[in-house]
Amino acid sequence: MTGIDIRHYTSDQAAAVRPTMLEVYAEVYADAIAADPFKSVDRFAAGLDGWSSRTGWSCVVGYAGDQAVGYAYGAPLPENARWWGGLLTEVPEDVVRETGTRTYALSELTVRIPWRKTGAARRLHDELLAEQSEERATLLVQQAHPKVRALYESWGWKVLGDLRPHIEHAPLFHAMLLDLPQH
Repeated sequence: MTGIDIRHYTSDQAAAVRPTMLEVYAEVYADAIAADPFKSVDRFAAGLDGWSSRTGWSCVVGYAGDQAVGYAYGAPLPENARWWGGLLTEVPEDVVRETGTRTYALSELTVRIPWRKTGAARRLHDELLAEQSEERATLLVQQAHPKVRALYESWGWKVLGDLRPHIEHAPLFHAMLLDLPQH
């Protein structure tokens, strides 16, 4: 994909990029927001604020000219992270034991509709994860979205199991893992 400028942000810059991310989120999820309390802009904003205050939070935003195309962000899971607390699939304890430097959680990857199927999502994904020093990454994909799961699988992600976060109205997710290249 050409014509997209990728800009990198850290927690120090979160307040400056927040309005852009909220605008993109509200546009992309407009239909879902109307139907699903889990998708509300307020819930997303609170989640974004929580994530962006974490040590190691990073974000990439793609721009075409001065218009945001989409974004991706996440942070390393802290030691003894609650991330795996909603895991419904039995896995060995060592798979979900977090050290604070083992796993980068990709919390959100969103692309505006005009830029979908252009390679923008993959570019944002790759740019964000290329910066990470952790040995692996994790993300959650709603089970109601099998095409999204298939897309991530085509990028090398593997399903670890089913997970329902301990958040009111949370849907059922696939927890996925991706080995990251060691720098």
